[in-house]
Amino acid sequence: MPLSRDATHALTAAGLNLIGQALTIFDSDLRLAVCNAPFQDMFALPDHLVALGAPFEDTIRHLALQGEYGEVDNLEAFVTERTEMARAFEPHYMERTRANGTIISVEGSPLPQGGWITVYTDITSTKKQETLLRARSEELTDQVLAHTEELASTNRALAATVSALGETKRHLTEVEARTRLTTEMMPAHIAHIDETGHYTYSNRRLSTIIPERTNNIVGMHISDALGADVYGKIKPGLLAAIAGENTVMEFTDAHSARRIRVAFTPDIRDGVYILSMDVTQETQARVALQQTRKRELAAQMTSGLAHDFSNLLTIIWGMQSKLARLDGLPDTALTLVDGTLNAAKRGGELLGSIAEITAQRVQRPRATDLHNLLQDIETLAAPSLPDNVKFTVFDRVPNEPVLLDQGAIQDALLNLILNAKDACGSNGEITLSATTVHNTWIEFTVSDTGTGFSPDALEQGCDPFFTTKGSEGTGLGLPMVYDITKLAGGDLRLQNTPNSGASVRLRLPLRYCPKITGGLVLLVEDSDDLRALYRDMLIDMGHSVIEATSADEATALIADLPDIALILSDIRLNGEGTGLDLLKRIGSNKTPIVLMTSLPPNDPLHQKGQAATTVLAKPFTAIDLSNVLKLKAPQ
Repeated sequence: MPLSRDATHALTAAGLNLIGQALTIFDSDLRLAVCNAPFQDMFALPDHLVALGAPFEDTIRHLALQGEYGEVDNLEAFVTERTEMARAFEPHYMERTRANGTIISVEGSPLPQGGWITVYTDITSTKKQETLLRARSEELTDQVLAHTEELASTNRALAATVSALGETKRHLTEVEARTRLTTEMMPAHIAHIDETGHYTYSNRRLSTIIPERTNNIVGMHISDALGADVYGKIKPGLLAAIAGENTVMEFTDAHSARRIRVAFTPDIRDGVYILSMDVTQETQARVALQQTRKRELAAQMTSGLAHDFSNLLTIIWGMQSKLARLDGLPDTALTLVDGTLNAAKRGGELLGSIAEITAQRVQRPRATDLHNLLQDIETLAAPSLPDNVKFTVFDRVPNEPVLLDQGAIQDALLNLILNAKDACGSNGEITLSATTVHNTWIEFTVSDTGTGFSPDALEQGCDPFFTTKGSEGTGLGLPMVYDITKLAGGDLRLQNTPNSGASVRLRLPLRYCPKITGGLVLLVEDSDDLRALYRDMLIDMGHSVIEATSADEATALIADLPDIALILSDIRLNGEGTGLDLLKRIGSNKTPIVLMTSLPPNDPLHQKGQAATTVLAKPFTAIDLSNVLKLKAPQ
């Protein structure tokens, strides 16, 4: 049974302590990485100078103060000189007499990963023997022979020690190489900074978390590596960690629009360990799940009230209708009857709006040409605007089709444009701009030159029934837009423009359509009847189809068939694996995958799938499937 890492370290330390020579290893930052007990004993060092991470210059300063190097006129200049010599380290061997009269040899060699290893040997006895031999060579022939044999034995011991040190060096090199490889393979940035804020270690993954940052950051200050904006956001957490507190925080990188989670862990010796992860997809799924739960709660609260209120409106409507049909009513009474009927009708429309918000809505993504979407919105919105209100569309979207719930997004944007029209009155300008943000979001912005949002509207504009239009408004327009955005895992922001007017920014996750023009499709479905139905759909679209009923079976087919053009998989499958597990397994080969499910939108598996790729809600038709794949549907 192989030894654990702790057991291996313990054996290594015990072995080094049994070596007759003193040994040290300093890293490239001139901090102590390894030493044995003879090193502390030889130079009578205090405990803090033999602790891991002890600075080289502190050791030199201590030895100089103890007289190890004789008379030193300028202590700090001496320490600086020795430190600079260490930074330009070269292999060497030297012998010197210490202040206590003992003689030591010092042999050093650099390490491939930076830093160096040094061995100190007490050669006082050997030197005395050499002196004695020179002074009394003729009288001590027998002693010479004895000392020669002793020296030979010592040399053999030294050779064994050197061999052991070489093996130790090799082992340390392998451990460090394995550790670095492991950290560099992780989908996160792992780093360490000292108390001054300078990086002492990085697994060179910073650019995968925050784009356009350099990965060579060791030695840089954290504010220079991350930039002023990001550093300002994480600084409170970093300072708390330096003070000894574990801290976890999230922020949005303004440049890349990615959501980043950062964990700060204090280092008991010096500085802070930092773990950073991109949690953009997780955040999108969390936002969608939170909105679904809010809608469920609203549905529970309003369903009973809406039912009773609907009955009351029906009674009012019926009674007023009978009243209107009576003969001899004065005109003033007929006016009141008409007003009551209009109020009841408006109440019915309000109930319908409440039902739309609280009812369970399923996302129906389809391949959408954003250029056509913007043109359609311009065509639909223009006739409803006054002549003196100018409407402009800025189209900066990609030419590739993307996956959106086209109807829902069109409704949301038209709603925002009509709100902007009300804000402008009879004169003004409305603009709709669309663009992508760092290949992560589709961003739609509706701006106007009206009066802008009031402070209350900026804070409560997305709350149901909040309105600034008096009796003319229902207070359900912006909540509907907010609901559509959040269910898609997006973000909605209200703000006033610097000069005048208001702006509403709507961001949705950017997902391009699978580029499938035919070819082999892997269909993963555990229901025989459904599998036959979906197989026929795909064949009618011009595909060849192979089938599997579980994630494990599908994984084996993927390994054997590299020409698979698309994977269509249910989320729930036979066996322990799910469609989400299959998605993780194929992550490296870039095969497009579309998930399908009959799970409700608030189910965690549905939410996770929606955050990672396109999800088709069952039941769906061949047209729904062709819309996602942008293929011609069977006739």
